[in-house]
Amino acid sequence: MNINFRVIIHVLGLLLGFNALFMALCIPASLYFNIDDVVSMGFSTTATGGLGMMLWALTRSQEKPNIRKREGFLIVTLGWVVMALSGTLPYIMSGSVVSFTDAFFETMSGYTTTGASIIKDLDVIPRDILLWRSMTQWIGGMGIIVLAVAILPVLGIGGMQLFVAESPGLKPDKLAPKIRDTAKRLWLVYVGLTVAELLLLKVAGMSWYDALNHALTTMATGGFSTYNSSAAEFSPAIQYIIIVFMFLAGTSFTLTYFGLIGQVKKLFQNEEFRYYAGVVALVTVISTIIVASVMDDGLEKAFRDSLFQVISLITTTGFVSADYTGWTPFLTIVFFMLLFIGGSAGSTAGGVKVVRHIILFKNSFLELKRQLHPSAIIPVRLNKRAIDQSITYNVVAFIMMYILIFAIGSIIMTTLGVDFDTALGAVATSLGNVGPGIGHVGPTDNFAWLSSGAKWFLSILMLIGRLELFTVLILFTPYFWRKH
Repeated sequence: MNINFRVIIHVLGLLLGFNALFMALCIPASLYFNIDDVVSMGFSTTATGGLGMMLWALTRSQEKPNIRKREGFLIVTLGWVVMALSGTLPYIMSGSVVSFTDAFFETMSGYTTTGASIIKDLDVIPRDILLWRSMTQWIGGMGIIVLAVAILPVLGIGGMQLFVAESPGLKPDKLAPKIRDTAKRLWLVYVGLTVAELLLLKVAGMSWYDALNHALTTMATGGFSTYNSSAAEFSPAIQYIIIVFMFLAGTSFTLTYFGLIGQVKKLFQNEEFRYYAGVVALVTVISTIIVASVMDDGLEKAFRDSLFQVISLITTTGFVSADYTGWTPFLTIVFFMLLFIGGSAGSTAGGVKVVRHIILFKNSFLELKRQLHPSAIIPVRLNKRAIDQSITYNVVAFIMMYILIFAIGSIIMTTLGVDFDTALGAVATSLGNVGPGIGHVGPTDNFAWLSSGAKWFLSILMLIGRLELFTVLILFTPYFWRKH
């Protein structure tokens, strides 16, 4: 079975067109804040859109193309790389980021919703560029591929393989019989929550500009801010609003959809959601008690900062309201462990995902029972239903591969001149798409000081983590490229 590169290039052209459309949405900000920036944003939009239209037109076919599994994996991985490459143009053309390596790192961090940044001072960056920076996270949050899936059937291109390859989690949930309708409903929820947060932030005292930027990056669980101090810049009311929407963004959008249409019971019947909320509550209580005892800011601030940072890290958003690495070594270790949990499957959060941890722990305990009853068939149950054994194998393989990549990645970072603590933090936060880590890439630092080699390596880890390992790693296996 040969790979149909024609259809791959065709879809990549379409994705570049989408990218140009979102760039064009930033041009009004250029006109309003600094008309001198219109040329750089306009050129970036035109160049990206022109290349996309050319690729799309040159690969048009009279026959209805079919995206098979192989094409799906290639389109998703190459799509993210192409989007990141074209997304560097506004940074470079405006002179905001001079180095191509830095521009690519910042853009890949945006699209993968990691939130790691090389920009030292946000105050000197043009506002339209900061808006584009936030926009990259919002595009990557739900996934430009999922948006494309909603449109591709109209063009005669089936999109199921794209949706399977791109959607976070174990298995994408269908909200409708047609995959296109599922993608549309997910995007409607995503847009609706973004607008709701935008309005609430404005009511709470933010400017329209700051409210828009933070609504975009909160729902994407991305964490880019327009201030160097991140969420610490804002009032308690604004921080509580961001907390609520970070939590929602880390919840399965399928469950959120059911909640919005009145089927709230499904939320609390879902085992993953209960564990997700339970971990947030437990760690917040522990953190609040410790922070209140070592800091002198009062119980409410200790609770707010603890809740904010717990949700920010477990959902891989990466906003910062306080320097959690200064809250005692014990809490630093606890928050480092949160980098490996992740939000719910089917959310915009990165990381391993809560449901995988549930399945792994259940299977591990059941293995003890199987030792006593070797002839018994004891399946792992999730939401009171037995899950297929292949899913359990997939989860175990995923977590083992995740740990292996983390370990090897940390070793590689130390060979690139990074100290051990920082290597652990940089790899964990890049692979988990979180943003702040520990060491010299903690909540009060950034990634600007790293070498070019380290930045490229971490950019690769961001992509691997965003596409949940296998989508990218499978491309490097010989059997993927064999003809059948």
